[in-house]
Amino acid sequence: QVQLQESGPGLVKPSQTLSLTCTVSGTSIDAYYYSWSWIRLPPGKGLEWMGAITYSGSTYYNPSLKTRTSIFRDTAQNQFTLQLTSVTPEDTAVYYCVRGISVWGQGTQVTVSS
Repeated sequence: QVQLQESGPGLVKPSQTLSLTCTVSGTSIDAYYYSWSWIRLPPGKGLEWMGAITYSGSTYYNPSLKTRTSIFRDTAQNQFTLQLTSVTPEDTAVYYCVRGISVWGQGTQVTVSS
């Protein structure tokens, strides 16, 4: 059974860098053929796809977030990580890591506040 678990700080100060890690079990993140995404749900808004890293290590980003977003992976630890720079209160959201479109982590709340 494939499982994803997000981890990271629940509170980040404005202008800092948010870093979240997704730990995957039940499969390898470099196994053909899936992509691994970060998606967030801001309060009162819809889901927003932030970016993804494929099984081969290629990355794709939402153009609206591209200048602030990086996704990288550690295949030895079977983890992939989101970094979002220069955060503002508008980055407050529940952040999810996702395999493909169907296997989701439970989500982690991140609040940006001083």
